[in-house]
Amino acid sequence: MDAIITSLLDTDLYKFTMQQCAIRRFSDVWVRYVFRSRNVLEWNTTLHEELENQIDCFFRLSFSKDDLSYLSSLRFIKKDYIDFLKLYRPLKEHVRASFNNNELSIVVEGPWYQTILWEIPILAMVSEIYYNSLMATKYSKDELYKVGKKNLTDKIDNYLNKSKDMCSNNCSGDMCTGFKFSDFGTRRRFSFDWHNEVIKMLKPNTDTFVGTSNVLFAKEYSLTPVGTNAHEYYQVGQALDHVKLSESQKYMLQSWVAEYRGDLGIALSDTLGTTKFLKDFDLYFAKLYDGVRHDSGDPTEWGHRIIEHYKSMRINPKTKTLLFSDSLNFEKAFHIYNEFCKHIDVAFGIGTYLTNDFNPVVSPLNIVLKLQAVNDKPVAKISDDSGKTMCEDEDFLFYLKKVADE
Repeated sequence: MDAIITSLLDTDLYKFTMQQCAIRRFSDVWVRYVFRSRNVLEWNTTLHEELENQIDCFFRLSFSKDDLSYLSSLRFIKKDYIDFLKLYRPLKEHVRASFNNNELSIVVEGPWYQTILWEIPILAMVSEIYYNSLMATKYSKDELYKVGKKNLTDKIDNYLNKSKDMCSNNCSGDMCTGFKFSDFGTRRRFSFDWHNEVIKMLKPNTDTFVGTSNVLFAKEYSLTPVGTNAHEYYQVGQALDHVKLSESQKYMLQSWVAEYRGDLGIALSDTLGTTKFLKDFDLYFAKLYDGVRHDSGDPTEWGHRIIEHYKSMRINPKTKTLLFSDSLNFEKAFHIYNEFCKHIDVAFGIGTYLTNDFNPVVSPLNIVLKLQAVNDKPVAKISDDSGKTMCEDEDFLFYLKKVADE
């Protein structure tokens, strides 16, 4: 195969925003990421050899002047971070990929600021290699793309072109700003080529399609790059020696505010569960942050909890945003939108349903590369969906849950 990742911008914006914090505020933090497949991954030696080849291709990449010029145009990107990126190179020593006993193992290990850009490209590599093998053995590219284009055209016709008529609240002229969504589909996309087709097909729908998490496509198609931070950012706080574990989420919320001072103001709520988040997300943070992102658990229940939390602090929910990003399709998103659009600003990040929907011919993978250790200490995400909880140390997970419940 040709190189799958040909630009270091071919990743999600929040990798850069978190890397800026990592180099400027946490340069002594060491991390370990571990690959997991949540469904059956039919891998083999041939596919693994291709993965190793793709990883080798990635080592040769660097940021071009044009890349850095684009990143510099984002007002929240600092000059000293750009100076660092001028020198940045992915290092082979930080990645170990193996295939033994029919199981794919990938570990990324090293300084956080150096290794953080590996997650999204590796997942995109695994996904594209897998689906390329299906096209070589079971289905033709033309056959699959025909299915994919039909599915996407149906979505555009049945949802996006009718979005103004799908609001059941008849709230035209009210605070409701209309259904808005962004592409969040890089990590589990069918392929780079298909991702590009999706963006091209969605681009004309400017009333509803407002941005993409993929920085390369944002640059190439003059779209808004979308993203703030991920669970790993909050997990890092769990292992810092000078931070009490029960205060780790607050510490990371504060470090983000200190770095971006009003920009990128969407907080992620489920690293330690929503109940613990609401304890930590006090009046200070609730006023400073523009809103909150949902990524696990029942979205309707969660949304009402966040709204009531704002009301309890006498904050008008209509001045805040709820961003939903958990396994969404348009049907689910419109249901959520109708539930909340009269009460609070609502936005959506839709991923796999856009960039890997070839139903009923093939199904998308559910693969992750998650942080498991920081400074040789275990860390964990306590998701509102138990199936998303990942931790290698059961004793630490038990203790963390106890701390979160206090």
